[in-house]
Amino acid sequence: MSLYVLDAIIWIIGIRGHIPQNEDYRAGPGNSSHASGTLRMMWVLAAFVAIVVILSLALWASVWLAIKLL
Repeated sequence: MSLYVLDAIIWIIGIRGHIPQNEDYRAGPGNSSHASGTLRMMWVLAAFVAIVVILSLALWASVWLAIKLL
């Protein structure tokens, strides 16, 4: 199970195809569409983290206020 989780994390981060195998070295620059896709994934991840932080702070503030009012 943990091997599949590690494989999924490596796939999400985007580092899966960076290790050349079987003499598969490219002389030219890398694929730019892959870099933009990775950048977009990082923006989505940053937005998700920001939303989770804001919701956590709102929950903490509401519980703190409820405790203070009791």
